[in-house]
Amino acid sequence: MENNDYFTEKIAPKNKTADTQTANEELSENVEIIGIRFKDLGKVYYFAPIGVSFKQGEKVIVETTRGVECGEVVLSNREMPRASLSTPLKPIIRKATENDEKQLERNRIKEEEIMQTFIEKIHQHKLEMKPIDVDYTFDGSKILFYFTSESRVDFRDLVKDLAAIYRTRIELRQIGVRDEAKMLGGLGVCGRPFCCSSFLGEFQPVSIKMAKEQQLSLNPTKISGTCGRLMCCLKYEQNCYEDFLRTTPKCGACVETTEGRGFVTDVNLLTGMLTIKLDKKPDVPFIVNKEEVKVIKDAQVRVSRNELKDLKKLED
Repeated sequence: MENNDYFTEKIAPKNKTADTQTANEELSENVEIIGIRFKDLGKVYYFAPIGVSFKQGEKVIVETTRGVECGEVVLSNREMPRASLSTPLKPIIRKATENDEKQLERNRIKEEEIMQTFIEKIHQHKLEMKPIDVDYTFDGSKILFYFTSESRVDFRDLVKDLAAIYRTRIELRQIGVRDEAKMLGGLGVCGRPFCCSSFLGEFQPVSIKMAKEQQLSLNPTKISGTCGRLMCCLKYEQNCYEDFLRTTPKCGACVETTEGRGFVTDVNLLTGMLTIKLDKKPDVPFIVNKEEVKVIKDAQVRVSRNELKDLKKLED
């Protein structure tokens, strides 16, 4: 009988370097994708077109974690590095037919009916929750109910009632005020439609520090949107302000001027003008352009603990 151990010893050891090189080459490869969106301003998801050309605006049928869905092509066929994909691509099932689009329209009508039932059942069970939206999947395999609430809600009996009525999988999702604003829409303090409901696909992180760096008043009514959270538009100009801050002495910085040494007491980032309290003439403000001073020791823009404590809820 042959000795298996002998043959095991004679097998060439696995070349880890070669395996790593192969994996890196695979990640560096480009793959063909198309971008699909399921809501008017929802997140864009990537799928494999499997050799079929798709045009922007076309409807397609795909399989998702929620079941079979009908989405709209927002990015036509293009290539992107495999390494930039977080999950493997799922293939497109088919282009949507006329019957598929009719089914989609019937689903939208049914969602309105389901929403009325959702509202009635919430009142019937006397639950402290606000119904926001209903999403009926294309194949009818699941209904998602979105709601907001200031606290946790025991909705087990509500789910049982809804499942008994619609005889399908029921999922209730508690969403935040930002998502509520995105779904319902409205007008912002600027008088224009909400950014989140008109063109923003995904929310960008916004912080109190951004408002501080942009020299805005840290008054909640001035820097928060209709949703009660920090305005999304604080993000738009942040890169410019960060560039200005890299080249402009900050409040508290020690600088050398033609009139002597002093400390910066006020900064206009857009014009580059500084107000300086001179050591020799502390009672007479000295205004000068940032290009005409030499920074001895710069300061930093900081949010105090009290400010952060008072405004932290605007970031949540």
